Amino acid sequence: MRTERRALALMAGLFALFGCVTWLNGVLIPFLKLVCRLDTFEALLVTFAFYIAYFVMAMPSARVLAVTGYRHGMALGLGVMAAGTLVFVPAALMRSYGIFLAGLFVQGTGLCLLQTAANPYVIILGPHDSAARRVSIMGVCNKLAGAISPMLLGALVFADFGRIPTAGGGPVGAAALSHLAHRLIMPYLALAVGLVALAVGVERSGLPEPREPPAEEDRHAGDRFRWSSHPLLLFGFWALFFEMALEVIAGDTIVLYGQALHFPIQTARFFASLTLTAMVIGYLLGIVLIPKRIGQERALALSAATGIVLTFAIAVTHGILSVLMVASLGFANAVLWPAIFPIALTGLGGHTKTGAAIMIMAIVGGAVVPPGYGLLARVVGSRMAYLALVPMYAVILSYALYARRRMASSPALAGASS
Repeated sequence: MRTERRALALMAGLFALFGCVTWLNGVLIPFLKLVCRLDTFEALLVTFAFYIAYFVMAMPSARVLAVTGYRHGMALGLGVMAAGTLVFVPAALMRSYGIFLAGLFVQGTGLCLLQTAANPYVIILGPHDSAARRVSIMGVCNKLAGAISPMLLGALVFADFGRIPTAGGGPVGAAALSHLAHRLIMPYLALAVGLVALAVGVERSGLPEPREPPAEEDRHAGDRFRWSSHPLLLFGFWALFFEMALEVIAGDTIVLYGQALHFPIQTARFFASLTLTAMVIGYLLGIVLIPKRIGQERALALSAATGIVLTFAIAVTHGILSVLMVASLGFANAVLWPAIFPIALTGLGGHTKTGAAIMIMAIVGGAVVPPGYGLLARVVGSRMAYLALVPMYAVILSYALYARRRMASSPALAGASS
């Protein structure tokens, strides 16, 4: 029991790191939009470069973990993240958006390996029916770090912003933008050093290798993994695909949305932290309620329904109230990942690493959908573009209802989830 608690404590630290790195993008997007002279669609390529790595590298990550095991794989992922973070130094020196995107892709590759290991690790460290509760605890650590890190980075890079002559494209404007870009160097150098130190700590931690749960009985499947044999995983992939799109849009567009509503950047830069604060509140409720008072499937359904209501509220409100409705999506999104991931891995047994890699591939939703929001915002405006979230929440609601029916009708799955 003490070993499991120690392992979970280490996982909590890693999930805090995930949040620190991932949610820096909320500040990085408007920052690079200014520094590299981008429009909204181009700026949201930050999310594309970061999250597309999950789709490209998820299956290679599963193969790496099959060789290295969980602990060595996590240490390797931290090292890759450090390398990607260091790429920001030449990118800032040259004010090159292409190099920034390359660094984000390498960062995403390292995080992909970490997430492929860390998520199933947390799930299989204890009973399956309380997996959403454990993942919610990890989520609190993730989002608390994610709420703090954008404020710190924003304070550093946007300090004295009003006195910087950034207007115009002449020599003065270009020199000022280069000076502004250089402000990224020290924060990202410090982050790289921290990542290397953490990689060494994980490698030397003696983190135990947990046993994977038994597989659902399937005599016809043999040892070969087939998607068709695991409909919860197949449907879960698309549920998580849209969950990531929802999470990224709620967190990474809110600063741009605030600017579109004419809030100054010195004020709007705090809006991403409002979304993350709302997520932390949702996670805390999940920790208290799941599974003692509400099951994972029901919590997932209620969260998706709440997201639909809040999305319509964004469209019919204005000003700061509309911004707060966007931030409140963080509350609706909080339980989505913690519930979808363990439900989708139910009954996979020895295929758990492969199933986790497939689910990590679904994070590509955070890459391909947000730029689509940017394109839609060009046509209908930022506020009405949020209505595109409604069908995404509907898919997740359908998955929750389907999973609940399937768990109730399948004794094998019910046993695997208990």
